[in-house]
Amino acid sequence: QVQLVESGGGLVQPGGSLRLSCAAASRSALSNYAMGWYRQAPGKQRDLVAKITSGGNTNYADSVKGRFTISRDNAKNTVYLQMNSLKPEDTAVYYCNAGTVAVNYWGQGTQVTVSS
Repeated sequence: QVQLVESGGGLVQPGGSLRLSCAAASRSALSNYAMGWYRQAPGKQRDLVAKITSGGNTNYADSVKGRFTISRDNAKNTVYLQMNSLKPEDTAVYYCNAGTVAVNYWGQGTQVTVSS
């Protein structure tokens, strides 16, 4: 079982930046998993924002390309999502995911609100 803990969410003005972190509360090594950030706005489905494989390959939703960067620090057992040039439409609960072909684990989510 992998327990994931997200942090770094909050209220930010349009054009601002936030960095989300996802750490393993358990002793599981996140380096063994593909890691992803998803988001869910009220009344909408949960969508992929960014993903990074165990080998470091990344992919992003078109809506965040050029603004968000996913990275991982295996020594710290942590995955990050750097979010720049934030827009009101980025407002959502952001969830961290750790997955293999066999299992998926989710964090509890962190709220990001972009508003003036």
